[in-house]
Amino acid sequence: MSSLEKVIQQIKDELVAKNKVREDTHEYMRKATSLSKQSILLLHQKRLKESQKTLDEAKAILSKLKKQANECPEIVYGGMLSAALQEYSEANILLFLVKEDRFVTPAEIEMPSVDYVLGLADVIGEYRRLALDYLREGEIKKGERCLEIMDQIFIKLLALDEAYMLVPGLRHKSDIARRIIETTRGDITVEVRRKTLEDYLKKYQPPSKPRGTRKTTKGKTMTCNRSANLKTK
Repeated sequence: MSSLEKVIQQIKDELVAKNKVREDTHEYMRKATSLSKQSILLLHQKRLKESQKTLDEAKAILSKLKKQANECPEIVYGGMLSAALQEYSEANILLFLVKEDRFVTPAEIEMPSVDYVLGLADVIGEYRRLALDYLREGEIKKGERCLEIMDQIFIKLLALDEAYMLVPGLRHKSDIARRIIETTRGDITVEVRRKTLEDYLKKYQPPSKPRGTRKTTKGKTMTCNRSANLKTK
């Protein structure tokens, strides 16, 4: 075999190996993203233990991806990994807020700062869903608390305005978050006014007579009439 044939064969073997890594990487990313989304859905269903368990599965897969990154960083960090890390960050931030009422740090979940911030921006949309669930259950105060957290996140994201160029997609997510917050504020305002009006009407509504009293009264009246008829006869 000539020297050129050896070189070509080496290159071919290297490309085949990299293609295998690429296929495995895409599958891991898909699974990690799917598990993170499942975790969020379970959280909305108030199945927190299952949500945490699903998120732990996603963490194990992401650990495998980090090992592959040492072998083929150009494949692992080619763009698709960022979407999986954002979804994982979003699920963790949401779960910690619901369970412990605090913001988990990027270091705690071992996530890059950029992916953490982009995941944080998406949490606003999930908190709108929580707020609407509380409104349907009649828990207006909890809905208002959700709105407060949405405002808090948005204000902190605005403080990163100088870093928008370093965080691709953050400006677009912030614009969407602004619309979501204003829509949620309107929904809560309408519900608060409706509840206030409902309470006012209940306060000044005249008490209705029990049905049993009416029947008794009618019975007495009918008895009196019969007695009068008997006396006349």
